[in-house]
Amino acid sequence: MLKGFKDFISRGNVVDLAVAVVMGAAFGAVVTALVADFITPIIAAIGGQPDFSDLSFTINGSKFAYGHFINAVIAFVILAAAIYFLVVLPLERVLRQPDSEKDADASARACPECLSSIPAEARRCMYCTSEIEPLTGGTTGAVPA
Repeated sequence: MLKGFKDFISRGNVVDLAVAVVMGAAFGAVVTALVADFITPIIAAIGGQPDFSDLSFTINGSKFAYGHFINAVIAFVILAAAIYFLVVLPLERVLRQPDSEKDADASARACPECLSSIPAEARRCMYCTSEIEPLTGGTTGAVPA
């Protein structure tokens, strides 16, 4: 039973997830401090309110501190923007396949002898050197990716 637990813990994705949670909590604390110490005072200087956390109203003796909620919403929006612009967009750019590779795949076809992917205009396979019939009738004979 302990060996199974050790195997579970030592898997890479569990450790990576634990590191991501710790880093996310630390990053959240930094963003919360940024909002409380810089963004909120800038907004307050424009709007005239020194700090949103003091905003509240009372109904039948119950106090509703909506200013703290406003600070939390601002922190969330800044955190989401930072993650999107600093993590998601760069990762999408890295993972996106260049257009030249897609065009090369679209203009390829299979060799009838060895089934290798060769350029559509080729008359001889570069792998098995067999002669290839030229394409006719507008069909591309493209190899699926």
